[in-house]
Amino acid sequence: MKTTNKTLADVPQVFAGLILAILIAASGCKQEQKAVETPTPKVEGEKVILPEDAPQKTSLLVETAEPRKLVVTHLTGRLIWDDDATVRIYSPVAGRVTTILANLGQTVSTDAPLAKIDSPDFGQALADARKASSDLLLAERTLNRLRELYEHQAAAKKDVENAEAAQASAASEKDRAMARLALYGGNEKSGDQLYELRSPLAGVVVDKNINPGQEVRADQMLANATQLFAPLFVVSDPTKLWVQLDVSEQDIAAIKPGQALRIYSRAYPDKVFEGALENVGDSLDPATRTVKVRGVVNNADKLLKAEMYVTVDVVVNSSDVAGQHVEIPAKAVFMKDNQQYLFIEQSPGQYERKLVKTGGDSEGKTLILDGVNAGQRVVTEGCLLLEALIESADKS
Repeated sequence: MKTTNKTLADVPQVFAGLILAILIAASGCKQEQKAVETPTPKVEGEKVILPEDAPQKTSLLVETAEPRKLVVTHLTGRLIWDDDATVRIYSPVAGRVTTILANLGQTVSTDAPLAKIDSPDFGQALADARKASSDLLLAERTLNRLRELYEHQAAAKKDVENAEAAQASAASEKDRAMARLALYGGNEKSGDQLYELRSPLAGVVVDKNINPGQEVRADQMLANATQLFAPLFVVSDPTKLWVQLDVSEQDIAAIKPGQALRIYSRAYPDKVFEGALENVGDSLDPATRTVKVRGVVNNADKLLKAEMYVTVDVVVNSSDVAGQHVEIPAKAVFMKDNQQYLFIEQSPGQYERKLVKTGGDSEGKTLILDGVNAGQRVVTEGCLLLEALIESADKS
């Protein structure tokens, strides 16, 4: 009896197990039926068609192609002195430096004395000017005396004519001598042969290569060949700098005078300096195959220094590029067989692969030169999934 009672007690458990097995089998059938009913994508040539409830849609993100608003070309450059506000000063006379009147970093005004040079050349020019003045004075007195004698018939006319010629010659010689003296910055009242080297521009002494006792020569200038002989003084305005850029052939079409510049320096990584592009060269450098481009930099705080290397962004305003091509997120473009493609949403669930021609990349955006029009919707995420569907269809 005990054995029979235990078997009867186990009967409900057996039925429960059977019911559970039936439920699991039914659930498996439903899952298998559901898997069979999963929507299948279709591929028609370059098009991928996804049913409305296709799970692949959750992996896709579509954005609208917009007209290009801003174009930025990234370049490298070097800061140099603004030649319109810079003068490199050499000595126009030979001699020995006796006194230095201006130091590095000193602000000087126009015609301010920088150094004194004991110069025989200047002394000779001063002597020639004084002699020319004396000769002219003598010639004028002789002419006046002969004219008076001629009026009283005490002198021949030819003597008066000779005196007039001598006076004109003396006047010309004085003009020449005074012009030479003025070129040196002197005048007849200069006391001795001590020549004062002066600054023709107002600014700051940014470079100095002169010492007391140094011998200087007039031919030291050598046509301003600073790579051979450094100037004695360089006076400039540090608040005005030029930036020299080397632009490659492929970027030169986007470079025009007047465009805005953004200058970045490693010395100030968190600061952006503003500038403007002023001049584009007319020829390529035969060695580097680049075009020399010059811009001006606003350096009111004097933070930037000449000869610094900087990175430069050349910015084109939206008004200058309106209607010229479109830009899309860079991740929308992918490579296939060394060509660039993307997917365009033709309608909800329909995506077409397009061959495109791209320009440069900037701030996560890619410029599309051909293949996409403004307003079209492009796939920015999941494009490789759609490409995989097309490749799978091509292999089958």
